[in-house]
Amino acid sequence: MRPAASWSDKCKIKAVDISNCKPRKPRMAVKSLAGAIFWLVVAGGCGLLPTSRETMSSADKAKLNLQMGARYLDMGMLDVAREKLETAVRLDSSNAEIHNTLAVFYERIKDYDAAEDSYRNAMRKDPESFSIKSNYGRFLCDRGKYDQAFELLNTSLESPMNNRPWFALTNLGLCHVKQNDFREAETYFRQALQSQPDYAPALLEMQRISYQNQQFMSARAFMERYLGVAKHTPESLWLAFQTERALGNSKLAEEYREQLLGSFPASKEAQQVKTAISK
Repeated sequence: MRPAASWSDKCKIKAVDISNCKPRKPRMAVKSLAGAIFWLVVAGGCGLLPTSRETMSSADKAKLNLQMGARYLDMGMLDVAREKLETAVRLDSSNAEIHNTLAVFYERIKDYDAAEDSYRNAMRKDPESFSIKSNYGRFLCDRGKYDQAFELLNTSLESPMNNRPWFALTNLGLCHVKQNDFREAETYFRQALQSQPDYAPALLEMQRISYQNQQFMSARAFMERYLGVAKHTPESLWLAFQTERALGNSKLAEEYREQLLGSFPASKEAQQVKTAISK
């Protein structure tokens, strides 16, 4: 029997919902900075904005900075993301999505007190927002406040306005993982994938659960689906390495091992794989 993959206390890919404020990619190529800014404006998920900065209200400028901040956050460009988001909140402190996205930013830099303040501000500004409830519920679960977390996540899931239920479903699954209730967690991850079959965080968790259950072919299938929509992280490479090792595929396991050591040499997973035997 192969050793089981460890359950990380903090997910590398979290079910975070800031999609309302991330600009959608335009269908045509943009060849200039001015064109890029234009498309950030007209394709934004937070509402259409005027194309001229001179005609923008403070609220419109805040939305534009929010959209850009969310995109930079998604790209991992944290310094510029902070600049845009802090500008947005100065321009319009009444916008709940700005506080929601700021909270995600503060989580990313591990300033959890500031993150909680921002989530509370977001909830006060828009107590009916299902995306804010889902994010705040996940945050509370990470802090071990399970009762509050489950209440918010279930409320988010049950909202008739929730057209992205896979976020709350995945967060509910992750919260059950933290309580070592893997059977219930699997139920939620599968429901999330029924709603959104290519949702990367749920696919990665199902790969992990399949490995834990020694369903190695299923684990490989979930990993292949995951790689169809997301790039490898140290955690996903470690899981892929262990899965192929369990299947007796030493060549592919070694490839994952080398990729982990080459791409993420400072990660804890790289330190683990150094002592692992790939055959």
